Amino acid sequence: MMPFELFVALRYLKSKRRVGFISIITFISVAGVTIGVAALIIVLSVMNGFESEVRSRFIGINSHIKVRSFHHKGMETQSAVLELLKTVPHIKATSPYIDNQGLILSKEQTAGIMVRGIEPETAVHVSTILDKIVFGELNLGMVDPPEEEVDGKSYPGIVLGFSLADRLMVTVGDRVTLASFVGVRNFMDIPNMRPFRVAGYFESGLFDIDANMAFISIESAQKLFQMGNKISGIELVLDDYERSEAIADTIRAKLGFPYTAETWFDLNHTLFTWMKLERWAAFIVLCLIIMVAAFNIVSTMIMVTMEKTKDIGILKSMGATSVSIRKIFTFEGLFVGIAGTLLGCLVGYLLCWAQLHYKFFALPGDVYIIDWLPVLMKWQDFIMISVASVLITFIAAVYPAVKAAKLDPVESIRYE
Repeated sequence: MMPFELFVALRYLKSKRRVGFISIITFISVAGVTIGVAALIIVLSVMNGFESEVRSRFIGINSHIKVRSFHHKGMETQSAVLELLKTVPHIKATSPYIDNQGLILSKEQTAGIMVRGIEPETAVHVSTILDKIVFGELNLGMVDPPEEEVDGKSYPGIVLGFSLADRLMVTVGDRVTLASFVGVRNFMDIPNMRPFRVAGYFESGLFDIDANMAFISIESAQKLFQMGNKISGIELVLDDYERSEAIADTIRAKLGFPYTAETWFDLNHTLFTWMKLERWAAFIVLCLIIMVAAFNIVSTMIMVTMEKTKDIGILKSMGATSVSIRKIFTFEGLFVGIAGTLLGCLVGYLLCWAQLHYKFFALPGDVYIIDWLPVLMKWQDFIMISVASVLITFIAAVYPAVKAAKLDPVESIRYE
């Protein structure tokens, strides 16, 4: 059986024809909540989409976890570390790497870059570098000169970022020189310089990487940076990137000093922290739309209270308590909030679904990393937004309900 307060609240939502203006304001209040909730869902889903795209590109180049030594002194006991890593659950693949800075010279240009030495056979299992090759191939062995180059020599292969290759004005088969300043302490010291041939270009979709990174083989990197048999560390890929922090803690505990583990989040801490703060800022700002609708609810409920003054007096004279009156008007305000929230969730979901499937909103590919507006809906966002919306509308309904409960039944019906 429906509670008495709930039954009366539902009846009061249907205003009489002579005061139909109140019904219009009620619909406006519902529409305000709907727009606010839908805007929140759409904005947060778009932010989730951008964050997911950026994260996938960073992880594609940098893997989930990197195990290295403190102060980047290099790792000699690679086999011992690999044996320990085999005892850690959720690790799918491992690959050694070398990271260092260098100078690259072509016939036309010179640029400072980040050089990464990899082992192609294992690197393809911890990164998406093979999938990112847009021209040429991932050949880090000896590359033959082009046919038109007379008396050319074969040199180790190098794969350049697309923007870097464009800046250097080189193509596949061209010769470039890498210079390392490891051990250079004054102007009298000569940097270690080694020739390479361009084997291909990669394009990750992240400008800083495409314009400043080159891949060579582990053996070439060891010679260039005078590392002997050392490596910078070991890249790991997990069965679930969200386990990265927990697995990194396990690795740190097992390996101990002088080794440490860095997650994809640690390597890009500033960027992803900013993205999280931006999401919260957007959530707070867009909640103001719902608060504007909440003010409409307050004004609507006050007018309903004035309209129903006689009814409140009659209900109280028949035995209704102040608590019952307060519940009636609180329920009425909640109905507006819940209806607007449900409609907003539905509108937000449908618009996000349409963008996912039909990609109505395009982006300029030369400005953004993708050519369409990314959307990623999360059920946690729907719950958080719904709870916030209903809570705001509930608070808005409390004051008019309390005022209605305080009406004196004698004064309410004396002049009616």
